[in-house]
Amino acid sequence: MSSTAAAFFDVDETLVRVKSMFHFLEFYLRRRGEPEGTFARLTADLRAAAAAGTPRQVVNRAYYRLYAGESAERLAAAGEAWFERAVEDDLFVPETVTAAERHRAAGDALVLVSGSFFACLDPIAAQLRADWTVGTRPVVRGGRLTGEVVVPVIGAVKGRVASAVAGVRGVDLARCAAYGDHSSDIPLLAAVGRPVAVGDDPVLTAHAELAGWQRLVPAEPVRAAV
Repeated sequence: MSSTAAAFFDVDETLVRVKSMFHFLEFYLRRRGEPEGTFARLTADLRAAAAAGTPRQVVNRAYYRLYAGESAERLAAAGEAWFERAVEDDLFVPETVTAAERHRAAGDALVLVSGSFFACLDPIAAQLRADWTVGTRPVVRGGRLTGEVVVPVIGAVKGRVASAVAGVRGVDLARCAAYGDHSSDIPLLAAVGRPVAVGDDPVLTAHAELAGWQRLVPAEPVRAAV
């Protein structure tokens, strides 16, 4: 990646309309032949924890424990199938995809930064021709997920990702852009010279207005998806 600038994009509800981790999990359980109600049962505690204000990093780790023992190869194949189905259901947010295309045309490197994982991110990155994708990396041993992750790519970690890209790939953060839809994306947006707050998250919107950040409000709000 020889560009001197990059455009960093959060993924869920920024580039795509859904929370990919949950959307994929529901698809995967159905594909695996699990009984009706399995998805709701497995995610009930995660949703309750999120509603109670449990830090996103903690919820993120708990989510990946649901995959303990699962084959990484099988998950990757399911991710491709999930993506094909999701694209048919209007997966992408047109305004941010257009922004990504504009950055690519200008010669900026595209970097996806997400708490999601390879099953979801790899097909999305391929479709958008991302130069680099940094997601939460599950620990894999003997081809199977252990249920643990290296580091949840959430909150302050996203800001550190931007700094790492700048150091390793030689991009100038002052010339870089970043797009995110949630207050947890503030560290990523604050790391660059051209931050863009996507959507109408109240905390992020208030911060963006005080900081004078650009805003991008899609014509159609992202759906309240699983």
